[in-house]
Formats: sequence, structure tokens, C-alpha cells
Amino acid sequence: MLRLPAVAGQFYPGRPDQLSALVESLTKDELHQPKTNVRACLVPHAGYMYSGAVAGAVFRRISIPKKILLLGVRHFPGGEAFAILSEGAWRTPLGDVPIESSLAAELRKECPALREDSVAHSREHSLEVELPFLQVLSPGFSFVPVAIGTLRFKELQETGRGIARVLEKSREEILVVTSSDMNHYEDDETTRYKDGLAIECLLKLDAQALHDVCRAQKISMCGLGPAVAMLTAMNLRGGNEAELVRYATSAEVSGTRDEVVGYAGMIFR
Repeated sequence: MLRLPAVAGQFYPGRPDQLSALVESLTKDELHQPKTNVRACLVPHAGYMYSGAVAGAVFRRISIPKKILLLGVRHFPGGEAFAILSEGAWRTPLGDVPIESSLAAELRKECPALREDSVAHSREHSLEVELPFLQVLSPGFSFVPVAIGTLRFKELQETGRGIARVLEKSREEILVVTSSDMNHYEDDETTRYKDGLAIECLLKLDAQALHDVCRAQKISMCGLGPAVAMLTAMNLRGGNEAELVRYATSAEVSGTRDEVVGYAGMIFR
């Protein structure tokens, strides 16, 4: 199966030359700092003009291996709650990215909730927008796309446990890229406050606390499900350090502070 781009020319440039130039500008490291080895990262998935600087700040900091597990949210109602694609490739204006079939098979084995499903991925942007960054910074990588459309904690936790088992058994390094925006469509002050509560839980690698605070405080972090699964896996794999690389809201670009979206870029070691 070849999955064609759904948001090229909307969330990011549709022309290869413009796209590669934009990604290079967003990930340019003028200080030439050494790359950091991390187990996972959390990056936003809005249009590049709004959240690209936050995502770029993360991607330029980290060493990117050749195998990636990409966890995103299923924004649309169609499709499975835990949707995986195990064969084929995804196309962006920069070329085709192959799906790592052997890794997908291991994930399906260890994560019974995962279902093969192209519907959930067909229009979903949360995974697609991360690919051009990875194509520019780590040419030749392969990946497994997983879109999550549930907030049921026990199922998310069990999937995170399965991911941890796969990571533990792998002889090759696998980076878990988790795609999420933060609070949506409240004023800038409220969004920064709510996002601060969620980020505090992420920094503690506390999946239960993150889930609980987002539900209790009505924090509309769209990638809550993927983040819970990722944090669960990180805890089981011995992750003990998290860092907020950059935070912003859409107000910094739009100038409109009445209704904004928050963006956090984080790394997990």
C-alpha cells in the first residue's frame, strides 16, 4: 500500500525544494551542538508556520536512528482505536518512506489492541507532518505508523507495555516519536496555565497523572493517548529523565491571544 500525502500544500509546502528548505531552516543548529541520544520525543503537529519551530527545536537536538515508531492521534472518527499499517510506504513531497514491516509484526504480536487499518490513517495529519523532518535529518529511515483514537487508560497502558517489550527485544535502536499538540482554543493565559499542568506530569514521566489532570482540568491535549502509551513504555524501559526543549502557542505567530493552541517539544532519555 502507498499512502499518499493528505496535507501537503496545507500544513507544509507541497513543493520539494520549498519543503526541504523550510525544514532545514527550522532545524538549523547555529551552535553546532552535539546530538543527544534519547529514547523518545514529543513534538507538535500543527501547520509548520505555527508549530514547526517547536518541532524543529526537538529534531535538531536528537540523534535520529534508522528505525522509528511514530505514535499519533486519530483526529477523525473513522477507523480503529489502535490503527497500525504494516506494509507499504508513505509518500511526502520529499519521496517515499518505507514501513518497517518486521517491527510492525513485533508490535502487533505484543500489542493485541493494534488493528491493521488504512481508514484511520487516510486523512490523518498527526503522523504525516513529522515525516519531512525525519526525511531531511535521517535519510533512509523506515518507520511504523500507529494512530490512537481512544483515551481509555487501561488499553493505553497495555499498549505501552507491549511497546516496551518490543523495544526491549530489539537489537537495533528504535526512536519513539510521539505527536501531539497541547491545549486547544482557549485564551493564551489559560492555555499556558493548563499546558503547564500537563507538562509537569510529562516531566515526571507520570502517565497516570497526565491522564488524570487532562481529564480533570479539561486540557484538550489531542495526543494524550499516544503520550500515555509512550510514558508507560519509557517507565518500563528505565527512562528517568525528561526535558522541555521549547514551548509556544499559536499567538506568537498569529498575534491573536483569545483562542490559541499550545505546542510543547520534549525529549525523554
